[in-house]
Amino acid sequence: VIYPMHTDRDTELLALRPTVQADLAGDAEHSPGHFMHATLRPICKLQNELLLQLFRQYIHKTKDTFQQLSAAKRLEFIAHSIRRDQRFRSLLFGVVIGHFTEAEWRIFAAQEQELSRRLSELLIQRLSDQVGRLV
Repeated sequence: VIYPMHTDRDTELLALRPTVQADLAGDAEHSPGHFMHATLRPICKLQNELLLQLFRQYIHKTKDTFQQLSAAKRLEFIAHSIRRDQRFRSLLFGVVIGHFTEAEWRIFAAQEQELSRRLSELLIQRLSDQVGRLV
């Protein structure tokens, strides 16, 4: 099967993405590591403010207990929320997956379990690194 290089939508999505420093030389083009650095990290960077707003709303819906937690417990809360709350995790994933090109979706779908794990960890890390912006 031959797929078109890029649709107009794909071209426009790629043009929106910020550049992210990454050494892709060691990763094969369709490897999980390459996909994470070439696709997931730039999309998460692009969507950073929305991801923060969604997490703030999530905190609000969970009765604002986040502010009373210690720094370590806040990091645990972030990780637990993304790993265990399937509904919230699906929302965050949708914010990222909605920015995939058609070719990227095919790569993600073929390696969904590994790439979902990596995306979860990337979201946890991104939100944890900005925990001060969540309160």
